[in-house]
Amino acid sequence: MSHVTTHILDAALGMPAAGVTVALCDPTGEVVATGITNADGRIPELGDDRLAAGDYRLEFDTRAYFARTGRESFYPRVTVDFIVGDAEHYHVPLLLSPFAYSTYRGS
Repeated sequence: MSHVTTHILDAALGMPAAGVTVALCDPTGEVVATGITNADGRIPELGDDRLAAGDYRLEFDTRAYFARTGRESFYPRVTVDFIVGDAEHYHVPLLLSPFAYSTYRGS
């Protein structure tokens, strides 16, 4: 079984994005866990260690984050679809700015 972690770096400010709500959705689209990034922009454990293999989605509420920081943004939400397989840990970071984002499989 597996678990997921994430962190967000606000590339425009060069600092972690604290206070961003993130939802983890299972293959049916059901929300299985939610979290809010800490002062370091991280959610150290999203859900538990019992994620079965399959397709999952992280939904980052970027609209609320950018509104709170007083900036306009093109993306009200960022969704990242990924596959959980045999690994125990999946780290899905997000590099964010008001008009662009990037992600990768972290370690």
